[in-house]
Amino acid sequence: MKNIGVWMDKEKAHIVSLEKGQEDFSTLSSELEFFNPKGGSRSKVKWGPQEVVQDSRYLEREKHQLNNYFDKLATALSEADSIALYGPAGTNRKFLDALTNKRKRLADKVKIVATADSMTENQFRALVRDCFKD
Repeated sequence: MKNIGVWMDKEKAHIVSLEKGQEDFSTLSSELEFFNPKGGSRSKVKWGPQEVVQDSRYLEREKHQLNNYFDKLATALSEADSIALYGPAGTNRKFLDALTNKRKRLADKVKIVATADSMTENQFRALVRDCFKD
């Protein structure tokens, strides 16, 4: 039985696999660009129109990059029998929603979705071991 624990945020995902007493740790980078939109300007005429930065372009690009990240992560978890998702923000819940919409069979294997702040590698390994200690 292969149990996998994942701690994820928008930057990276740490993956701990437990199988037959063996423990494996890996990290998957999201390759997500963090945008800082710049621009916008005042009119030369007092009280004139302003040029506005189009946030929708940046948000749409981030959404596509996040979907690619979720696809890579789902592929890495495809052989799991049981999955636990941890993370400091809503990224783990967004990942579960993406799994529910695209890969229902893999979404059914998710046992826990919990909030967890960043931790060291050893702390995360211990958390996953405690979660699957049956």
